[in-house]
Amino acid sequence: MKKVAIIMGSDSDLPVVRKALDTLTGYGVPAEMHIMSAHRTPAETARFAAEARRNGFGVILAAAGKAAHLAGALAAGTTLPVIGIPMKSSDLGGMDALLSTVQMPSGIPVATVAIDGAVNAALLAVQILAVEDASLAEKLDAARADMAAAVRKKEAALQNELSNA
Repeated sequence: MKKVAIIMGSDSDLPVVRKALDTLTGYGVPAEMHIMSAHRTPAETARFAAEARRNGFGVILAAAGKAAHLAGALAAGTTLPVIGIPMKSSDLGGMDALLSTVQMPSGIPVATVAIDGAVNAALLAVQILAVEDASLAEKLDAARADMAAAVRKKEAALQNELSNA
């Protein structure tokens, strides 16, 4: 199975990004975490992107705040799917990171999730890998069925409460 790289721009991103690692681990997807900077370690970032496919990665998650160029810098160096996680790290509430991540030029796409959306980034990575892995697809189907069952249970409880009120 291909690995997922989780790259964060700063160790301050870890509390949010750990949720991506936990989600991937729950699906049995191997992952590696690293700290890199599009601005402070551009050579290392470019090298990681260029070697990612050869090193067994199938998807790259990139979490960064403020100018948030990390996802774009990684995407520029690989044809692997890159999923940007804009981080809430400034007075702008993460909107700066969201806009920086989502506004990539034509030809260098970056999928982008919500601000601090590490869980959805991990789930999107699992969905990408599930295109070629039936066991991952089955796990995703089961998780969706569990979510639907939980909603139905809450609906039944609500209707029961309302009818007894």
